[in-house]
Amino acid sequence: MRFALGRRGIGRAAAADRAARLRRIAVWLCVLALGGFLPGPLSWATPGGEVHLLELKGAVGPAVSDYIHRGFEKARKRGASLIILRIDTPGGLDTAMRDIIRDILGSPIPVVSFIAPSGARAASAGTYIAYASHVAAMAPGTNLGAATPVQIGGSFPGLPGGGKDKQKQGDREEAKKPEVKPKATMSDKLVNDAVAYIRSLAQLRGRNADWAEKAVREAASLSAADAVEQKVVDLIANDVPDLLKKLDGREVEVLGAKQTLGTAGAVVKVVEPDWRSKLLAVITNPNIAYILMLIGIYGLILEFYSPGVLVPGVVGAISLLLALYAFQLLPINYAGLALMLFGLGLMVAEAFAPSFGILGLGGAAAFVIGSVMLLETDVPGFRISWMLIGSIALVSAGCFVLMMTLLMRARRRPVVTGQEQMIGGSGRVLDWDGRSGRVRLHGEIWQATAPESLDPGSRVRVEKIDGLTLVVRPDNEGGNVP
Repeated sequence: MRFALGRRGIGRAAAADRAARLRRIAVWLCVLALGGFLPGPLSWATPGGEVHLLELKGAVGPAVSDYIHRGFEKARKRGASLIILRIDTPGGLDTAMRDIIRDILGSPIPVVSFIAPSGARAASAGTYIAYASHVAAMAPGTNLGAATPVQIGGSFPGLPGGGKDKQKQGDREEAKKPEVKPKATMSDKLVNDAVAYIRSLAQLRGRNADWAEKAVREAASLSAADAVEQKVVDLIANDVPDLLKKLDGREVEVLGAKQTLGTAGAVVKVVEPDWRSKLLAVITNPNIAYILMLIGIYGLILEFYSPGVLVPGVVGAISLLLALYAFQLLPINYAGLALMLFGLGLMVAEAFAPSFGILGLGGAAAFVIGSVMLLETDVPGFRISWMLIGSIALVSAGCFVLMMTLLMRARRRPVVTGQEQMIGGSGRVLDWDGRSGRVRLHGEIWQATAPESLDPGSRVRVEKIDGLTLVVRPDNEGGNVP
């Protein structure tokens, strides 16, 4: 009996051991199945996951960088497997471009730059963004490059040799001097900084760094086929579905870890700009910001000129604050802004201290020069329209001329209020005794004196006023008698 019980206990122990081994084998099989039988980390991009598509269209500025940043945050919150930046840009501001690149480099989600549709381009800032992305793709008929930075406000390189008007003797003396390497100008510093930046991005993503430097120094550009051949971009795709098909199974490095893209059957979600990004896009348009500033200044002037109206003051204050916020984001020239404000001040001063047009004309000239200098840049999409500047200048000059004309007419118009308007007025004698009596003037009865005796009913004209007594004389010219 005891022997049977011992054999039964041994059998139970063996069964428990087999069950434990089976559980361990099952766990390892699950791990291998989830890991795809690969020793590396699991892929972020689950097959059939959601892909977020962001449109980078137009000049790269504060509004675009804000839209991209918010799009990346939304993609992380929704657990997107891939972010596609569809690019068609002529370039833009360096600060906005670097903000976008920082978002790309810090993204835990793979980012694909897709220069599309056909006819699109990724010039200047767009080239840097494409180089920073985990995968760069182009549609047929697109191009990228021309990444030379543009200095805001223009550059002022030194002229070697002292200029063209140097005398021959001076030229000979200059030629005798040993050749001295010129100092680096601001444009040289900008180019060298841009070269270092784009080469670092190329080395990070394993792309052609030599051509990247050529795009900066020589403004070189490439078509889609040439870009793939020279390893500037990774592939060519006709559209987004074709791009997803070609990306499926591709391995990329994200934040130092290898990930395999699983884009087969992925759902594409187009991320539209929210109301904040749309508002920012409107007010950071240089022409809109320029108009807002003018509305703000003129609104405040009208409010100070006619206190209590409120509407010009409220509208002007809001417009001016929006304009200042936009200018804080835009690369404005503060000397130009100061000239504009000075010119407006001179034109307003003309209304209060007439100078026969000197202040007004000087103010108009300063206003136009300041407007031209305000955003003096070759960056695409960040210039103030010459037509807008000319229109505003003509309207301001027209208002100034109209105001001066009305002022001159008002000065020549006879006085219609106060005691001064009674001088030269014609009245009728009511009664008279010696050299004094009463006259009716403008419907009122006044005490009057005259150097001679007057007959009741005769007409008189006022020469001056002595206190509350009129000094009159006979009105031999006639005229209307009130």
